Parts: sequence; structure tokens; C-alpha cells
Amino acid sequence: MKLLAIASLAASVSALGFPFPKKDRTSSFGTAWNVRKFTNLITFGDSYTDENRLGYFLEHNGQAPPVGTVLPMSFSTAGGGITWGRWVSIYSKAEYFDYAVSGAFCDNSYALRYTGNENSQFPFPDVMGYEIPAFLAETKYTNPKTGSNTVYANRRADNTVYALWIGTNDLGNGAFLTDSNFAGTTLTNYTHCIFKAFDAMYSAGGRNFVLMNLAPLQLSPQYNINGTGPNHYFPDKGNGTEVGYKVLEYTTLANRLFSYQVPYELYINDRYPGAAFAIYDVHSLITDIFNNPVMYLNGTSPLNVTGYYHHCDMSGSNCYNLPGADLDSFLWYDELHPSERVDQIIAENFIDIVKGHSKYATYW
Repeated sequence: MKLLAIASLAASVSALGFPFPKKDRTSSFGTAWNVRKFTNLITFGDSYTDENRLGYFLEHNGQAPPVGTVLPMSFSTAGGGITWGRWVSIYSKAEYFDYAVSGAFCDNSYALRYTGNENSQFPFPDVMGYEIPAFLAETKYTNPKTGSNTVYANRRADNTVYALWIGTNDLGNGAFLTDSNFAGTTLTNYTHCIFKAFDAMYSAGGRNFVLMNLAPLQLSPQYNINGTGPNHYFPDKGNGTEVGYKVLEYTTLANRLFSYQVPYELYINDRYPGAAFAIYDVHSLITDIFNNPVMYLNGTSPLNVTGYYHHCDMSGSNCYNLPGADLDSFLWYDELHPSERVDQIIAENFIDIVKGHSKYATYW
């Protein structure tokens, strides 16, 4: 009912001449998008974005990195190489601050999963319970040696972009997909959490936000109706057809809700005065790669968008890469994660979005 109400409201207001920007409208056409010099990129999310933050938790018995800790760049991530956010930094020379944690939900209040080993298990850190507080703590950090903030030395409203890409775990197995969410919670708990995260970024001075929508999970080997059976990410996977169509339903619904709720919060609710949003349609981008791999993938082995490069047994051990295969030929690194080549493509389009023009962005 809320989705229909928002849709009807948006349609009615548009019909009355309210200045809703149209898709693909760029910053030169009057949106509030205002990145004068792209100096900082700050990201939040899950394994699609995490470089090595979960690794720190695992190596330190569930303890978070101390405030002010700069984690090193990683060449080995869930996608088999450098993450999209790091590629953005490499291409643009912007400083990169990544708070994403592999396995994260937006909020552990509607579902909870544990990681670690037999002797040290702890809940996956979430966006609202860990990532946002970690960011806020570092905006206020004072280095005892220098007396200044050595994390954010030059963070302003007009030179910093904040990006959030979360939902792969929230809408997947172990949460809403398998009805593992807590009683009384719905998908709107997830979508509302997205905007609570942006509330915190806005209160901390953020004004340019990129909401990356949900990837087409139904195309991944893990969730595709013709994909894998039970695996180390989804050991109790049942009917593949049911799983595939349910994932399609949930991701489509959430992405549609984002497309309505962003303009609603900005133009009707006046929730973020002076701020600008770009909805990055990663869903369409990855779908395009799936449908037209020759336009995007550049590996030396045959292009592959339905299989995956990195294989492990049911325990996640005894892993190997397909013999004779080239990672740059694959859309998927493993059952669930896009490959490093796809991360590069995501980064290239992200930079276009920051510049104010991209066919994969809707600016508000």
C-alpha cells in the first residue's frame, strides 16, 4: 500500500508541473548535484564493496579496527581482485574511505547472521550498527600525535561523494529470501534503513549521495533458476526455480521503491535540504553485461556470463580457479560476486555519474 501511495503521489505531483527531473538529466540541467572537485569517496555496504574490513574482524576475534586506522588496499577481495570503489580512486585520484563489511545487512534489527570460527563467532557487522558509527567516529577523530584529524583532512560538502550499496545479503538466503527475518519485519524495514543511513551521512555534512540499487541477483549462479545447487554460500538451497523468481520479485520491488522514495524524500518530505542524489542503476548495467558480454568483458578465454571462475567445496575450502580460464572473461567471480572486470566497469560508470552524466544514473 505504501508503494502504491508513493507512486500515485509522484504521478499526481508530476502532472501538476512539479519540477521532478527526468531520467538521464545531468547536473547542467539544474539538479543540485554539485561536486566541484572530486576529492573523497566514502562507501558503505557489503562484500560487493568491502576491501578487507571483515578480514580485520576475523583476524582480531571480532574486534573492529580502532578509530583512525587506515586499512591497506587489497588485491584479493570477494570479486577476485580490486573492488569497484578502489578502482574509482585509482582512476580519479580521489581519496578512498571504505566502511563496507562483507556479509553485512543494512540493519541487524530485522535479521542476524553469525560469522567466525568455532571458537570465535560474532554477528556480521551491519551498516547502521557498525559502519555508520565507525564513519562518524572518524569524522570527529583527533590524532593524539598531531592534534588534528588525520583521517579526514579535507572533507567538504562539495568535494565528497557518499555511496551506499547494500541489500545482497538482506534480500538473500539467511534473511528475507528464506523467511529468516525476525517476526513482524518486512522489506520496508530494509528500505527504510537505507534512508536512515543517508540521514546520518547528511547530518555529518554529506550533500552528494549515490544510492546503488540492487544487482540482478537472479542472474547470479547462486540464484539463477538454471544456476548452482546447494553451495557453501547457500548450503540448504531448495527449489531453484522458486529461489530465482523470489529473488527477482524482491530485487525488482526494492529497486522500484527506491526510484519513488528518493524523489519523495527530497521533494515532498524535504528530508535532505540542499542535498543531491544519484540513483546508480547497477541492476541495468550488470544486466547489459549479461546480455552483451562482448561489449564489456575482455578476457582471452571464451566469455562466460552464466558460470563462474572461482570454485570451492561445500565448506568453502579446497578452492581453485577454472584451469585455462581468464577472470576478465567472466561476469561472476564465484556463485554470488561479480568479477574484478565487472568492478572496473562499475567504477568507470561511477566516475561518469560523479561528473554529472551517465545513462545509468537518475539525478535528483
